[in-house]
Amino acid sequence: MPKYYLTLDLKDDTALIAEYEKYHTAIWPEIRKSITDSGITNMEIYRYDTRLFMIMETDESFSFEKKTEMDAANPKVQEWETLMWNYQQPLKNVMKGEKWVLMNKIFQL
Repeated sequence: MPKYYLTLDLKDDTALIAEYEKYHTAIWPEIRKSITDSGITNMEIYRYDTRLFMIMETDESFSFEKKTEMDAANPKVQEWETLMWNYQQPLKNVMKGEKWVLMNKIFQL
């Protein structure tokens, strides 16, 4: 089962961070469905201060290209992403519009 590790930053505003976390306590059903329909079998997001860390476990049908295409064709996902961008900010040195960035594994025991 492939795993992916991604990171993103939130805006440095405690009220916005609290709102962001509240949205994630009960994500919209359409968002949950879009995640699982893309082949993601488990997703966890952790936060330290403004830094987010996501772990995605997927089945063999998952690809980032497929997920991107599915998301672009789903108006509810586009609405969610637009809403979430109010709380998120890009990491430095990423391409314009890029959000979650894949992390490189540098160690495993």
